[in-house]
Amino acid sequence: MDEHDGLDLLAQRFEAERRRLTALAHRMLGSAAEAEDAVQEAWLRLARADAAGVGNLAAWLTTVVSRLCLDALRGRAARREDPVGEHPPDVVLDGDGPQEEALLTESVGRALLVVLDTLGPDERVAFVLHDSFAVPFDRIGPVVGRTPSAAKKLASRARAKVHGTPAAGVEAARAHRAVVEAFLAAARGGDIAELLAVLAPDVVRRADPATLPEGSAALVRGARAVAQETSLLSSRARYAAPVLLDGAVGIVVAPRGRLALALTVQVTGARISSYEVIASPARLRAMRVALAP
Repeated sequence: MDEHDGLDLLAQRFEAERRRLTALAHRMLGSAAEAEDAVQEAWLRLARADAAGVGNLAAWLTTVVSRLCLDALRGRAARREDPVGEHPPDVVLDGDGPQEEALLTESVGRALLVVLDTLGPDERVAFVLHDSFAVPFDRIGPVVGRTPSAAKKLASRARAKVHGTPAAGVEAARAHRAVVEAFLAAARGGDIAELLAVLAPDVVRRADPATLPEGSAALVRGARAVAQETSLLSSRARYAAPVLLDGAVGIVVAPRGRLALALTVQVTGARISSYEVIASPARLRAMRVALAP
């Protein structure tokens, strides 16, 4: 086999791994474009490497992509680049961008991507490798520069942050989430009747002025007024997902899986009695965000 044929065969083996590697990199980085860059760089490194010395190609590529993602995450953290909450509110209305980005975001879940953004680089890589891709800790350790035992602790700490603990208990959180899900379904469809069914008659909506169209009030009272406003902003709801915010079920609005807004929600008697729309970067960064039961 000549060199050209050997490279073609290597390329075929790499392409068989591309989809998995892209999913891995996207979950680590939260960006389809950055994920593609990491996977392409892995291919360039493979093409330059002595392929005969690569015993397990899938494991080798997983390690290379993971290290590239970890370097990118560490660089992002060092520069405080793109911190949670720094996206302007109008990004909510921009759409999901390229189809690939939208599909990847939906396949992973907006809530999970937002929660992963709150982890440290090493925690995120260890958690994704182990919990999402079943990579053993004896292989994760060298990626993050730790012993297998230390890598296990990283993943465990990340897991605790990702899943969180509902302040009012799991059953109460599930009941709260059901109300939030009904609100989101009605908001996505712009259905006034369904919104009125899930809003308390004297519901109060508060919001950071920057999140509202010009001329809208920062505070709105009454189910009819809140429902009508919510129906007009149904385009935002398609980017929304339920999460735990400081231990209580709330909502994040996350186009491309990146946090833009958060809604803290109060539920009384199986109806929403109040909610607040938060866009302040400082307030968003201070929130503990976790997956809702």
